[in-house]
Amino acid sequence: MWKDLRSSAFLLLALTAITGLAYPAAVTGMVRAAFPWQAEGSLIEKNGRVIGSELIGQSFSLAGYFWGRPSATTTADPADSTKTIAQPYNAANSGASNLAPSSKALNEAVAERKIALQSAHPGQTDPVPADLLTSSASGLDPHISPAAAAWQIKRVAAARGASADELRKLVASLTEGRDWGVLGEPRINLLRLNMALDERWPMK
Repeated sequence: MWKDLRSSAFLLLALTAITGLAYPAAVTGMVRAAFPWQAEGSLIEKNGRVIGSELIGQSFSLAGYFWGRPSATTTADPADSTKTIAQPYNAANSGASNLAPSSKALNEAVAERKIALQSAHPGQTDPVPADLLTSSASGLDPHISPAAAAWQIKRVAAARGASADELRKLVASLTEGRDWGVLGEPRINLLRLNMALDERWPMK
């Protein structure tokens, strides 16, 4: 019996060392060597300071910035730990609202967002793009569609003192195509777009 226990203990320790330490360390080392920027979180820096990640959305609300997709992420309520409160783009609690298309709460939220967007864009007659009305499955989507960017150009141009044509060219230059030409949809990284705005037309 003791012989079997010793063998089992040795096997447990050996497999723990191999699969729990050696293998993860080797994979991490190879990834950092091959893809150092991605392995560190695809962090974006400005003037030597990290201002975000290319993979995680941020909230922009000023008129001079393009706005991103709504986020349904939450955090614990500081007043009651058994409840949650909204905290958009909370990377520690990625997730969707999990509301069905027939949900009254979802329809009300979409209606409220639509009213708010239309109020901030007087004279805009085109339909509001869907990605400005609905949250993503992760709640952390860092991209917007070209249609969502185009829909906001008039507001951003007025706030920045730029022409709409200049902004259209900027949006086009930052539009990413489908992965490998077939996967996903064309998209624009919101943080990089707003950084480009700050570089070319600084906010006064």
